[in-house]
Amino acid sequence: MNYKMILQYDGTRYNGWQKQGNTDNTIQGKLETLLSRIAGEPVEIHGAGRTDAGVHAAGQVANAKFHTDLSDEELLQTINHYLPEDIEVTSLARMPERFHSRLNAVDKTYEYRIVIDGRKHVFERKYVYFPEAPLDVEKMKEASKAFIGTYDFRSFCANKRMKKSTVRTITGIDFCEKDGILTISYTGTGFLYHMVRILTGTLVEAGMGKRDIVSMTELLKAKNRESAGFLAPACGLLLKEVRYE
Repeated sequence: MNYKMILQYDGTRYNGWQKQGNTDNTIQGKLETLLSRIAGEPVEIHGAGRTDAGVHAAGQVANAKFHTDLSDEELLQTINHYLPEDIEVTSLARMPERFHSRLNAVDKTYEYRIVIDGRKHVFERKYVYFPEAPLDVEKMKEASKAFIGTYDFRSFCANKRMKKSTVRTITGIDFCEKDGILTISYTGTGFLYHMVRILTGTLVEAGMGKRDIVSMTELLKAKNRESAGFLAPACGLLLKEVRYE
């Protein structure tokens, strides 16, 4: 059976989604170890996105092919019983054999949360970014318009050895202010290594007045990582949703 799973996890104590050898501490590694025990044979799981170390997810999607005599409900209960408390499979469904969580995805939405009211936000402090200076949100909104569309985002990729195409399409960047927290949502067909966090760092610098809004398009033309903004902390980033047709 080809199972599609929707997951949520707190990425604080993990080294990201993608497994790293035999002694890793990753979301993929935890899942594969558990599913292999349930199936009685090695199971490989594919994720829709490779979230980095410390990045969270509310709507990560994964699929894995394996056999079990458990019903879907029993399988879901068993998986969640043995997973750590900071990882949960929220739903599980059988899919056609050719379904692939990454290859069949239409787009993905990431959210980045930033404190803008100067408060401590005690109960959310581990999942938000506290900027060093007040932000002009309107300037950030204006600056973000330069990144909507299909462009070469090499300046916003932290992988300096990237050999594949760095062209990506961002279909929307939306801003929402609520209870003193600014949430920036990025929707696109795909994202490069650290791309969302670098985009956020660049917009934050624009909001602080450190960057001219007009210069945003020049960052795309530069194709140089050093020209873009800083790498925003992983704690504020969340994989919100992966969409399929």
